[in-house]
Amino acid sequence: MSRPVSRAELPGLDVVSRALGAAHDLVAADDRGRVSQVYPSLAGADPTAFGLAVTTRDGSTCAVGQSTPRFTLMSVSKPFVMALVAQARGLDEVRALVGLNATGLPFSDPDAVHRGPGGRTNPMVNPGAIATTSLVPGGDAGQRWDFLRDGLSALAGRALDPDQEVLDCALDTTGRNRELARLLAERGALAGDGDEAVDLYTRQCSLAVDVRDVARMGAVLATGGLDPVDGRRLLDGRVTRAVLAVMATAGLYEASGDWLVDVGVPAKSGISGGIVVVAPGKGALGAWSPPLDEAGTSVRGARAAALLVGELGLDLFAATP
Repeated sequence: MSRPVSRAELPGLDVVSRALGAAHDLVAADDRGRVSQVYPSLAGADPTAFGLAVTTRDGSTCAVGQSTPRFTLMSVSKPFVMALVAQARGLDEVRALVGLNATGLPFSDPDAVHRGPGGRTNPMVNPGAIATTSLVPGGDAGQRWDFLRDGLSALAGRALDPDQEVLDCALDTTGRNRELARLLAERGALAGDGDEAVDLYTRQCSLAVDVRDVARMGAVLATGGLDPVDGRRLLDGRVTRAVLAVMATAGLYEASGDWLVDVGVPAKSGISGGIVVVAPGKGALGAWSPPLDEAGTSVRGARAAALLVGELGLDLFAATP
């Protein structure tokens, strides 16, 4: 069956809404995957939960399923923190310290640090995300946390707060990430204190969102840095382009190449079951369903995204002669 070629823009919201509902209905019964066992607070998530939302470049949003329950950003925070840090410190500084190239390894594999020149990886994997967070500006840890929370809240269009239960669990189990920070520091690939960077990274991952928030955040990347609702410039176009490029090559870790071939748009997943999918110049999808595949991506979220990308003609690589 041939895939629709890439459209110049999304079709009307009524078409998008129908496609969203159809994708939800087709995928809702898929019971594959396993809820993350990393933290007890994640392990208790409802495996049947499933919500989808799309925000267009003009700020219109439609949602289906469980679109109001909140979940934690986890690794879905990574592209947005990369954007905030690159905006504040410059993309060249992020490239020099963190790196931008895919590792081809699982998200927390220390081999990525050992293999990367100078310990560099990319902002979508845990060591690179910790290195990115170490670049957050501020005079102390409190100011740096305010920068992260305020910046992510601006992208979501509302004040975001941590899920305290998840945060407490995460702060109690940071040993692996602290080891990654130590490896980075040994190779000169970390700015500032490693323990503080891990704490800030853990806090950003524990911010609570719903699928509408994720879709709106993704739409900021889709518009080249403009708030899709009020048109304010939040990020530079050079920054959003770089973030989308790294999402495309590394957003789904070792499965990123398969995703690009099969789906054809940038995406980023998280172990809470969240996923953001961005169609540059058009809009973004936020999805949430806790059961994950082996690479840590929501099974239902990924399937629904693939269906929508095909139905709405969003594949960046699809074209006719």
